[in-house]
Amino acid sequence: MEATERLVNLALFLVSSPRPVTAQECRAEVAGYPPNQDESAFLRMFERDKEELRAAGLAIESVNPGAGSEAYAVDRNSTHVRPADFTPEEEATLRVAAAALAADPSFPFAEDLRLALAKTLPEVDRTCTVPVGSPLAEEDPRAQGALAGALAGASASGKRVSFGYTNARGVSARREVEPYGMFLREGRWYLVGRDSARDDVRTFALIRIRDLEVNRARPKSRDFEPPAAFDVSAFVLLPFQYGEGETREALIQLDSRASFRADALTAGVGELQSAENGALRWRVEYRDGDALVRWLVANGPGLLPLEPADLAARLDAGLATAEACHAT
Repeated sequence: MEATERLVNLALFLVSSPRPVTAQECRAEVAGYPPNQDESAFLRMFERDKEELRAAGLAIESVNPGAGSEAYAVDRNSTHVRPADFTPEEEATLRVAAAALAADPSFPFAEDLRLALAKTLPEVDRTCTVPVGSPLAEEDPRAQGALAGALAGASASGKRVSFGYTNARGVSARREVEPYGMFLREGRWYLVGRDSARDDVRTFALIRIRDLEVNRARPKSRDFEPPAAFDVSAFVLLPFQYGEGETREALIQLDSRASFRADALTAGVGELQSAENGALRWRVEYRDGDALVRWLVANGPGLLPLEPADLAARLDAGLATAEACHAT
């Protein structure tokens, strides 16, 4: 019997039971557990089955019915939620957003979205997808979407991955990583995970990943657990703060042309101080000086690097080169 069929049988037995049931009752009543299986092997299989059902949304509680034997019951209030009730405006917004995401090749959760729609708006034609605007990931959206989906699965199941990676300096190497989580920023998906060889949590741009492999050994067992305090939002940085270079501090002046955009430009990173004539000075850490200079040009005018001196020199050299290229 297929494992999926056994899981369905177990779920139906737990949901239909009027009282908590023990593991041994499940073994006797649920089709799919081998009759000649030894006790320890059965208990391992039963534990995996319970965890898979919990991951699928079935709220299984462990209780002690008084006889000293642990038993299990389904919390119906947590498992069976009331139907969602949307206003016409909310429903229209949901339809448009869902259609756009389902059509986006860089969105890795299209099938999950369709399943969610089937539960919330069952009358919606879920085969209808309407491309709206640019994809979430602008660089090779289909490749980024496929990688994001595979990495999300590896992260959820706690499986290590390995891949070829070329960093911003053009150095390529094979990496083995415990994938903790992902985020999307400025047209790119990023992976955050522990690099096994470096014993450090690093951030990887998916656009730089190739030949992804997920560890297939012991597929039902987790290879790792992320740190209890892990929060992927803490790794969402500005573009010039990624990389493997030395962390340095820059002092950037935002004159009156840019100071009113300070909140959007700094994204809450670094330290802002008032300066003369309505200007602001921004102390911020960076790793990639060239990326910082490109960011200053892209987000100007009104952004001037004051420290360190080599940043201003790089900016002047870059602008002079650009001017020469466009000279008539």
